[in-house]
Amino acid sequence: MTQLIQAARRALLRKQAVLAALGESNTQLYHKINLGLITKPVKIGPRAAAWPDDEISAITDARIAGKSATEIRAVVDRLHAARKEALVTA
Repeated sequence: MTQLIQAARRALLRKQAVLAALGESNTQLYHKINLGLITKPVKIGPRAAAWPDDEISAITDARIAGKSATEIRAVVDRLHAARKEALVTA
């Protein structure tokens, strides 16, 4: 039941909300995506994308904890793997 409650609380954040949450510029956001330091967005429409809020929270938590770039890449890799796993089990 806890997992159901957590799933119900997930939200998708549009780019402006992500930029504000991470304190990044548009250029920095996409540069860090290319470096593997931020997850890739999820397509939500033909011309729209967003990020799961729990992924942005996990990245922010890692940055606050002082994790290195290598450790943050590992977090991002786990988040991408969890997305793929969710697709398989859905």
